[in-house]
Amino acid sequence: MSDAAQPTAAEVRAAAEAVKTALDRHLAAVERRTGDDDPAVHEAFNQLAAAGEVYDELLYDRYDEVTPFEIPGADDSLPPYTGPEEPHAVSVLIRRDYTVAEPQRLLAQAQRVEAAEFEDALTEDDTANTVPGALGILFGEFEPDEIASRHREFGLAEGDSTLWVSAAEEAAEPGEWLEAPFEEADPQQVICRFDVSAVFDRDDSDDDTPGTVLDELAEDDLEPLDRDR
Repeated sequence: MSDAAQPTAAEVRAAAEAVKTALDRHLAAVERRTGDDDPAVHEAFNQLAAAGEVYDELLYDRYDEVTPFEIPGADDSLPPYTGPEEPHAVSVLIRRDYTVAEPQRLLAQAQRVEAAEFEDALTEDDTANTVPGALGILFGEFEPDEIASRHREFGLAEGDSTLWVSAAEEAAEPGEWLEAPFEEADPQQVICRFDVSAVFDRDDSDDDTPGTVLDELAEDDLEPLDRDR
């Protein structure tokens, strides 16, 4: 970071004072809490976490130092559930991140799918020759779960993923949310949540984690695409 963009010492000091204030508020909320899911405690927790993140960032930018504190993951800080006691419908929200680790493998697999679709006929369409086009072909042909289990065959490397099971009073009407499918996601309606991230495995010496077997395979050992699924 350039000197011009660095925070001032006063800004760092103000952020530290904000942490102290948030810490006092959090302790006061805990002392007054009315139950395990007291919303005041949850709000104070979030304010303390936000203040700590700001201070940590400014401290690093200004002095190249960090705090010894670690903010718990999102799964540990979901707000109290306020949805229906007996949901009549659920929405499953999934996010999976990938890195295009091997673009040539990705393009080759997309070209194979495209060739099979056109029975090996030559076409002027070069969609499979671009990374966006190849991704569109592969995600259009294969189910997301299959891509997740065979991601290395497609030249992809797994990143973080999360799955939310959210309650609803009733199922949405067909086409009701298609224009903005994730806009109304409400953490307080989440029944359960499952996260996968490499950050959870940093201190693990056990190799029995999803994807370990595939990661140990040499590139030549990868199985070809099965077109007769």
